[in-house]
Amino acid sequence: MPPHNPTVRLNSLASGSAPYRYRQEEMVPLGYEFFSNSFANFDRMARVYANAGIDSRQVSMPLDWYRRPRTFSERNDVYIGSSVAILEKVATRCLDQAGLEPGEVGGLVVVSSTGLATPTLDALLMERLRLPPDVRRLPIFGLGCAGGVLGLARAAAMCRAEPELNVLFLTVELCSLTFQKDDASKGNVVAAALFGDGAAGAVLSTSGRGPVVGDWGEYTWPRSLDVMGWDFGEAGEFGVLFSRSIPDIVRRRLRGAVEGFLESRDLSLDDIDLYAAHPGGARVLDSLEQAIGLPPDALIHSREVLRRHGNMSAPTALFVLERALREGATGRILLTSLGPGFTAAMMLIEA
Repeated sequence: MPPHNPTVRLNSLASGSAPYRYRQEEMVPLGYEFFSNSFANFDRMARVYANAGIDSRQVSMPLDWYRRPRTFSERNDVYIGSSVAILEKVATRCLDQAGLEPGEVGGLVVVSSTGLATPTLDALLMERLRLPPDVRRLPIFGLGCAGGVLGLARAAAMCRAEPELNVLFLTVELCSLTFQKDDASKGNVVAAALFGDGAAGAVLSTSGRGPVVGDWGEYTWPRSLDVMGWDFGEAGEFGVLFSRSIPDIVRRRLRGAVEGFLESRDLSLDDIDLYAAHPGGARVLDSLEQAIGLPPDALIHSREVLRRHGNMSAPTALFVLERALREGATGRILLTSLGPGFTAAMMLIEA
């Protein structure tokens, strides 16, 4: 019998950006092309680009590609090809950092919600990465922005269940492929100003060196299904559901969820040395600071990732954690994100 809750470590952590980088001001004309005919006051709405706390974003295709109407098939073909390419690079970096050969990987968890693939991305990656044919695969769809934390938790759970496994966790989101020119909802306008593309990954095991993955948890608020998600169109469009109430929910309700998670582990907010929060947007980070009572510079890593990359959905939380660890963060880190459900995801990391 394996020991109760063996210690799981992050043996490596890596990120990868999409190939086309644009400054935020270069994205504004695209917003006008998409939405100005649908809103009499789009000049006022366009301020979201300047107020987003974003300097640049990376996307999977040149900007001109997004200007033409695209079928679901065209978008999804790009999703599959680009996702596999960027994940292969991230996975290779993860294995190199961990000092592992591909044949030593026993588990593979892949999270993504911005496209569809069957066989799933994990299967498409196996031969490219030369992984063993008996690797345990777990593809996960639908977690949205919470997928980085919850996917990492599922990978850690796999390690705890089978302590001999080296588990490779990967997540990719190509949010730009879901931008909808004909969706005149305010949520879509905000999403087009915030989201970018990226990927991240980690190797987890019960051996070796690296930060310790502590406990994890999640809290799904009742009657909140309409806060965030996809509204799928008749032609396969990924129409974004992005409620204006998200900052208010964070401000009024997040603290209780976080305190409940910590109290069940005999901890309190005072026991947290660093908050590594998924940067859903500048207003969401402001609301999180207010909810938890954090000083203005407490979320510096989250804000810096937002500034450089925008909101990349699931991978973004791992970008934040990677940056914090690279900058020398130590102690107890609380990694958080929010996603469809509406769900708060939380994980403790001991660095």
